[in-house]
Amino acid sequence: MFRSLVRNKKGIDTILASLLMVVIVVAASVMVFVYATGLFGALTQAPNLQKEALSLEFSSFGPNNPTYNVTLYLRNTGSAPITLVSYYVKNSNSSQYAKTTWTGPPSITPTTLGQAQLLISSACSCTNTGGAFTFSTGNSYTITLLSSRGSTFSYSVVRYS
Repeated sequence: MFRSLVRNKKGIDTILASLLMVVIVVAASVMVFVYATGLFGALTQAPNLQKEALSLEFSSFGPNNPTYNVTLYLRNTGSAPITLVSYYVKNSNSSQYAKTTWTGPPSITPTTLGQAQLLISSACSCTNTGGAFTFSTGNSYTITLLSSRGSTFSYSVVRYS
């Protein structure tokens, strides 16, 4: 009786080993198939996040009234279209004009050059903190732009003439 149990265990061990080998071969075959068809790469690939980036190419004060008006020429160097929604202009004394609900320039598509015209003082319906100021010759101003996606872009401009 004892010998028959030992003999049966040997038979079970052989069957379990065979089943384990079949499972390993099937799992390896599935992995090779997934890798070969590119599904594995698609499943582990990071999502495509679009980046916002603006480069200031040049600025121009005027043309109508250079004491209240500056035009920024901005190139979209990112991979996503950019819509500007507000701007802030600060002088060297930390006085600031803020246009928080700005229907600014149209969306600037990637690689294109767009224009953003900013007004200060009584020329716009801006909020002023600190003292009132205008764009004066020889002075530097910090301009901060905010996009609809929440990106912030800051530039320094100087009025030379």
